[in-house]
Amino acid sequence: MTAIALASSAAAHQGTRRITTAIFAVFIVWGAAVALLAARGFFAGLYLPYVAVIVVAGIVLPALAYLCSRRLQRYFAVIGLYPLTILHVWRIPAALVFFAYGVAGQLPMLFWALAGVGDFIAGLYAARLLFGPKDDRFYWRFHLFGFADFVVAVGAGLTFTLLGDPRMAAIAMLPLALIPLFGVGISGASHLIAFHQLARRSRAS
Repeated sequence: MTAIALASSAAAHQGTRRITTAIFAVFIVWGAAVALLAARGFFAGLYLPYVAVIVVAGIVLPALAYLCSRRLQRYFAVIGLYPLTILHVWRIPAALVFFAYGVAGQLPMLFWALAGVGDFIAGLYAARLLFGPKDDRFYWRFHLFGFADFVVAVGAGLTFTLLGDPRMAAIAMLPLALIPLFGVGISGASHLIAFHQLARRSRAS
């Protein structure tokens, strides 16, 4: 029985490693594709509201893949909420980029202020995990705030885009394009996955 249990544990560990590798491979390809297309002017050549649609799709499609896969749901139940949360520390440098563009007058003031301040607070909030473990209440608060920040930022960006503000063109070019077209997708999907995992844990307890 012990040998069977050990073999089962080893197989499960191997499966977790394979999924982790696959997820990182998807991230690398996704980020590289965004960088390449942005560098070639693909996004800048699109009607700007289409860029907003791509941003939303970047959140929705990974979340749907998770909801449609029991294997992915088990995987995220195993790895826990820590990696889904600590990755949001990236929002601190993202906020600094927004501030830099905003101060230079390359983004609408209300947009960069909302997006930048929200990301900066979310990044600092996530960084609290570096100082010790947190309970589910912390994770609920963080992911609710972080997702609300995305809703506000994407909504503000879409509003200025539909109003025809020419400064919104910056989000379709490097390096800024990597934030909405890559980082927002991963982070937004991580919020939705965390909500699902937290709800399951609440029901189980």
